[in-house]
Amino acid sequence: MKTIKLFLVFLSFNFVVYAQDKQSPSPTEKEALVKVTVTNFQNVPRPNDIIIFEGTKNNTIHSGITDAKGKFSILLPKGEVYNIKYKDFTDSTDYSKFEIPNAPGRYISELTIQIEPPKYYTLDNVFFDIGLATLEPSSFKALNDLVEVMKLKSTLVIEIAGHTDNTGTQEINKKLSQDRADAVRDYLIKNGITADRVTAKGYGDTEPVADNSTEEGRQKNRRTEVRIIKE
Repeated sequence: MKTIKLFLVFLSFNFVVYAQDKQSPSPTEKEALVKVTVTNFQNVPRPNDIIIFEGTKNNTIHSGITDAKGKFSILLPKGEVYNIKYKDFTDSTDYSKFEIPNAPGRYISELTIQIEPPKYYTLDNVFFDIGLATLEPSSFKALNDLVEVMKLKSTLVIEIAGHTDNTGTQEINKKLSQDRADAVRDYLIKNGITADRVTAKGYGDTEPVADNSTEEGRQKNRRTEVRIIKE
């Protein structure tokens, strides 16, 4: 199971009485300008992170991508409560929520987010045919999300780690896990990720995360992971 540390540092609304940054959009009577900064817990900026703002009243989705300084600006409709989400390799992780009041005037909000993502992710929605290394079509969405993030984070280097349960011999399990990791790597390369950014390794049944004596445990042990080698 992955753990992601997230911390909302500062959120404030200020009535606009000063000149705007020419590179930022201007707030309006209907939309507030939110200036977002994303760092890790050591205050180092995080470039190319995707932050999602999901409106809880109207189900609207707005998103931004941080620049080299970990910043972006976005206009968000007033009078809405937003869930803030961080997009990782497999999905989006709930972060926090905040409300933009529907008050008269033009407002700027400064929002700082600190994120400490895990160094590995389990690709929960990647599936293979039983006993084979053939990817099921239902896996493509999760793998396409991984491709999207890797294209944004152009310096990212990962390992695809394949794992099995303990059914069968260790030799068979090692080969099956390697073949499945290779299949995921091949998919990424075919979809535009350069080969030097992805390695594949099969661990067989040597790194269980659950009890192999139950079907539920064996299912958890049959998994594919993304391990961060370099960011």
